[in-house]
Amino acid sequence: KLYCNQFSQFLPIFTELEDLRSTCVANCVFNIFLSYTAFMLNIVTIYAIHKTSTMPKTLKTLLLSLACSDVAVGFFSQPLYSFFFINWLRLENPGCNTKQVWTISSSLFSVASFLGVVAVSVDRFLAVHLHLRYQELVTHRRVAIVAIGIWVYSALSSLMILWGLLSTRDLINTIIGAFGIVITFVVYIKIYLTVRRHKNHIQFMQIRDEAQSEQIKNFTALIKSTVGILYVYLVFLICYLPYLICIAVILIYGLSIASKKLFLYSLTLVFLNSSLNPVIYCWKIKHIRHAIIDILRKMSWISNRPFRINYNRSSSVVHIDN
Repeated sequence: KLYCNQFSQFLPIFTELEDLRSTCVANCVFNIFLSYTAFMLNIVTIYAIHKTSTMPKTLKTLLLSLACSDVAVGFFSQPLYSFFFINWLRLENPGCNTKQVWTISSSLFSVASFLGVVAVSVDRFLAVHLHLRYQELVTHRRVAIVAIGIWVYSALSSLMILWGLLSTRDLINTIIGAFGIVITFVVYIKIYLTVRRHKNHIQFMQIRDEAQSEQIKNFTALIKSTVGILYVYLVFLICYLPYLICIAVILIYGLSIASKKLFLYSLTLVFLNSSLNPVIYCWKIKHIRHAIIDILRKMSWISNRPFRINYNRSSSVVHIDN
């Protein structure tokens, strides 16, 4: 009950509904739509990653873990969030148990997403930094253990809500969150320096030794996949930072109608991240993009239509011919 009272202070109360009605309606509509896009886009992405044979198993495992957390956001967190808004608009109290279920599930999937982004970023750094030794040191078994560990920690962190360890949970998550952001920032700085150092060397090798062109091609593809993960990280920060800033503002200056509006929209922005990730995968990671295009080609409803999809892999452009 104490937790529900603490949690409810961030949410609209019936006396504030007149001021927050438009905010509640807008967030309800957004989350109903985004729950569908997050679920469907990530289901397609999971299938595409599973069908991709050219992607390293280590990267596939981490991306599958990240996509699963995004699917769960669209399947559990966003529908429950929309359910809250519908109840508030109908002047009904969702109840403490419903609030706990939503908070635990949202915490579970958000922590898993954050740690998943950190893990993928570190994996790409090791792939670039170790290069030829990467497959020897970063095995699929070790990456699978890391992925399982992420979900175990996320579950334990979320269950601390039921155990009444809110302050301990917040402290641990704050430390790990700050450490993860610093680590990821340092990792991408090192990746940038490594790529910059090898750029001239790669160009020299292309001119001097055409026999090593396949090795150069693989390293170039590795850099491109790393850039794709960088976009995932940047979008993650854009979606999560407003929420963290809003929480800090509320803790410093207290609650108000304006701060509650910002809080509700910032949560929707957090959930939006789950719909944006598969778009970035398709846009920036060649293996996933090719797999999704192949899936579209094989779909029976497309083959029966009077138009044809042509995909130029070199220019990454999709043409539809009538």
